[in-house]
Amino acid sequence: MAKTVLIVDDDPTQRRLIQAVLEREGFAVSQADGGDAALDRIATGLKPDVVILDLVMPHTPGLEVLKSLRAQGFAAPVIVLTATGGVDTVVQAMQAGAQDFFIKPASPERIIVSIRNALQMGQLTAEVDRLSKRVGGCTGFDDLVGASAPMERVKALGLRAAKSSIPVLVLGESGVGKELIARAVHGASERAGKPFVAVNCGAIPENLVESILFGHEKGSFTGAHDKHSGKFLEASGGTLFLDEVGELPLDMQVKLLRALQEGEIDPVGSKRPVKVDVRIVSATNRDLAGQVAAGRFREDLFYRLNVYPIEAPNLRERREDVPALVDAFVRRFNVEEGKRVAGATPATLAMLKAFDWPGNVRQLENAVYRAIVLADDPFLQPHDFPSISGVSVPLPAPSSAPVGGAASSAQASDKDVPGQPVRVLDEKGHLRPLEEIERDLIQFAIETYAGRMTEVARRLGIGRSTLYRKVREQGLEGVLSEVG
Repeated sequence: MAKTVLIVDDDPTQRRLIQAVLEREGFAVSQADGGDAALDRIATGLKPDVVILDLVMPHTPGLEVLKSLRAQGFAAPVIVLTATGGVDTVVQAMQAGAQDFFIKPASPERIIVSIRNALQMGQLTAEVDRLSKRVGGCTGFDDLVGASAPMERVKALGLRAAKSSIPVLVLGESGVGKELIARAVHGASERAGKPFVAVNCGAIPENLVESILFGHEKGSFTGAHDKHSGKFLEASGGTLFLDEVGELPLDMQVKLLRALQEGEIDPVGSKRPVKVDVRIVSATNRDLAGQVAAGRFREDLFYRLNVYPIEAPNLRERREDVPALVDAFVRRFNVEEGKRVAGATPATLAMLKAFDWPGNVRQLENAVYRAIVLADDPFLQPHDFPSISGVSVPLPAPSSAPVGGAASSAQASDKDVPGQPVRVLDEKGHLRPLEEIERDLIQFAIETYAGRMTEVARRLGIGRSTLYRKVREQGLEGVLSEVG
């Protein structure tokens, strides 16, 4: 999804100039002609990723707008514009919560660098907040990504469940995010901030299930050199999440049922039961009713766990959430990998939405991770997802014709390069004029990078002013307007 930048300035010419710069770089742009208009737009639902704010405006000055936004809890980065570089003005803006500033008129490069830095800082802040909530057991339903109808239904059911201590069973395919739903139930309940302990029942060796869940006393069996409290006691006062609960052995199902019914556990080797105060949220990707019919899962335990089922939708049922998920993964992996990817192109998002995702959200997450690591462009392209698009990373175009050899062999090499974007030789096998090759190469670069002239200039190894001059000389203004 393209990042949205709100430009707040009473000068329409200044707004149009900045908008042109930002749109060439792939940003979505909104405008406000004053401070009051900006506050109204944000109050009525606009959620910009960055705000560019002029400090000197009639009626409501930019500094007052900034203070009002921060007082309302607006957390997106704000970059202030000033016609004077006075230290006092800048200090006041920074103290009020500005991320950066630049003096008018600013170069396009300065504007883009400032916005990208602000976005990166915002991503760092969001990631710290996400991790803090996760560690503190305060992840809520507002932190679940997606606004599709199936996800809204999950959030509504989960919020109701969180208000009580009712046992919750999260159902769904592998990779749909069942643990995230369980964490949200915990974080929205009165137990928020208390321990959230997750156990994958399918990953525990069968001979260790009882010890890991219920604990053991020192010397209770061979190898028990120390006392172990077990997951139930670790989660006391909080929530115990039993993932893949359908994988539990039958004998452990009996002990789990007793723990749920009596609110107490029997550690291995203990002489007396231990009281526990634990809220149970379980999950499975299996058909537990079928397991019961086949005799592989206890019917009484099934009814004890299946009091309040929540069906987690697969990604095929919530395709409209794919752009938001991609955006969330891009933010996280930018922070983890030190990258500065701005998002994905519309063509890439359309491709990802059309894919069936048999591995659900987990598969999408891993695909975006790989794309972020390998991406060279500011926006993820279809070729960054070769296993989905079937398109490999394009080879760079040759910068010159082969040296030496007959014209016929040179012509053969020119034609043998698959998908060569710029012809070096003419129909007779002779070199084309340099001016023609240069024109085709600039046109190809403008189309490839969607008119983002900073990126085009960087790829061609020339300055932006030189690039614009060549565009005028070669009569390529029409190509630039088409892609822009």
